[in-house]
Amino acid sequence: MNPKRITGVLSPVVTPFKADLSPDAEKFVRQCTWLLSQNVGLAVFGTNSEANSLATEEKIELLDRLIAAGLDPARMMPGTGCCAITDSVRLTKHAVKLGCGGVLMLPPFYYKGVSDDGLFRNFAEIVERVGDSGLRIYLYHIPPVSSVPITLTLIERLLKAYPGTIAGAKDSSGDWNNTKAMLDQFAKSGFDVFPGAETFLLAGLRSGGAGCISATANTNPAAIARLYDTWRGADADAQQKRLDEIRGTFAKYPMIPALKAAIAHWSGIAEWATVRPPLVALTREQAAALVSDLKARNFDMPRLRG
Repeated sequence: MNPKRITGVLSPVVTPFKADLSPDAEKFVRQCTWLLSQNVGLAVFGTNSEANSLATEEKIELLDRLIAAGLDPARMMPGTGCCAITDSVRLTKHAVKLGCGGVLMLPPFYYKGVSDDGLFRNFAEIVERVGDSGLRIYLYHIPPVSSVPITLTLIERLLKAYPGTIAGAKDSSGDWNNTKAMLDQFAKSGFDVFPGAETFLLAGLRSGGAGCISATANTNPAAIARLYDTWRGADADAQQKRLDEIRGTFAKYPMIPALKAAIAHWSGIAEWATVRPPLVALTREQAAALVSDLKARNFDMPRLRG
């Protein structure tokens, strides 16, 4: 039997690192616990998690630590798509075994210009090797980063081959026309479409979307979740405008270092600013300017400290 359907707002949780660049599982658990308390789910090992700078073993260990801490796996959608089919299968099997509500799956992204036939074979091989009726895959379309698109034709083919298993998609193309095409073609059949930023949250919900999976849900979770919960209300457009302003403030800087700088400030834990190479943390001046800009917009991260 398939897990309960995942909808709402999810955060691609940023991964904390120690001074030696090893993952800090204690901080990770604490951050995920805070995010859940703010009414967002956990898309751990997403782009903003520096997932492709993490080894498979590190991801498994962090996921195990979340479960051991008592966090609800049904509210988790870990990223399990890797370049190697064997890594994708291993991570996906483990997520399903733990009871995760779904997995977010990148296409194999190293080789460019691959055909839909090749991508279909990749996803099909993973589904067959995992071999579990509880598997729910959310396809991850992020061509600005992966340069390997997940086309509407490929989605249609996968849905026909694996109904119930291919559960939805995250569209991080940044192209509303593409997101709208996904919604128009597949949403009515139960395929859940998540825009990859809260920028399109309201428009997506009005067109049948399932929520959003957004970088800034790491830092502005409650406000994004509130729009999801109240999007039919009279102030929905004003809420969307406010969310866009906060996201625009973060977008003035490299996103992952900016998210971590904000968490470092509002948690009072300077080590949160650490990123793994090849990423580079914000300079002290950049971090101060970001915090100043956010405070000028009355931004806060309540109950993060302590």
